[in-house]
Amino acid sequence: MGKNRKNGGIGKNDYETILYGLHIELVKLQKHFIAQGEKILVILEGRDAAGKDGAIKRITEHLSPRETRVVALGKPSDREKTTWYFQRFAPHLPAAQEFVLFNRSWYNRAGVERVMGFCTDEEYEEFASTVHEFEHMLVRSGIRLFKYYLDISKSEQKKRLEARRTDPLKQWKISPVDEQATKYWNDYSRARNEMFARTHLEFAPWTVVRADNKRLARLNLIKDILGRLDYERKDENLVVSDPEIVFEYTDQHLKDGLIAR
Repeated sequence: MGKNRKNGGIGKNDYETILYGLHIELVKLQKHFIAQGEKILVILEGRDAAGKDGAIKRITEHLSPRETRVVALGKPSDREKTTWYFQRFAPHLPAAQEFVLFNRSWYNRAGVERVMGFCTDEEYEEFASTVHEFEHMLVRSGIRLFKYYLDISKSEQKKRLEARRTDPLKQWKISPVDEQATKYWNDYSRARNEMFARTHLEFAPWTVVRADNKRLARLNLIKDILGRLDYERKDENLVVSDPEIVFEYTDQHLKDGLIAR
């Protein structure tokens, strides 16, 4: 690393140099999975202001827009509220040669909807008891499914939400739900922990990204995605992620403080 060390551990020059190398690796990956007809689905969940938008931007900015899609669904319509819960997500799943990233997903039911009372207890239980089968079907169909949770501390969330309020270029990110994020911090923690406990599956595990440092979170998230997939001419040294920043969920991480309480 160079001497330009800001932003809690990595300077801008080092960050941009590493990110450039990772962008090259992502292009190699895309070329490979297009040739092989693979289907890749990355789910990004996390608290409000955890950095999902920024991470997705860095992942996709040099990929082919024809085979890359970002899905960020809004509130369900009145009609969608009456359909099978997973129905509105199904049309956006990847076909062969596609790389799809969900900026929030069906796990909204385990987070925002659960905490803010946008679903009933019965609807939540139905989701929690059937999501295993739904994801198993996706995996069996040949979709490579990766579930990431971007985790931040309460103090960092508060700082980022305040920045959104004062930055005229970020005010579009503020919503009524965001305004409640800090107030309901403990409720979101309980909902997150229950989500992990009930949906961390052998065939679809949760991977946690410690995201207080945006630069390190983005770099290590990309490294982890690249490290999990096979493609030609991979730079094995470049795609090794930091296990202190990206790691598979376990109950122990809730106890030892690796996951924010």
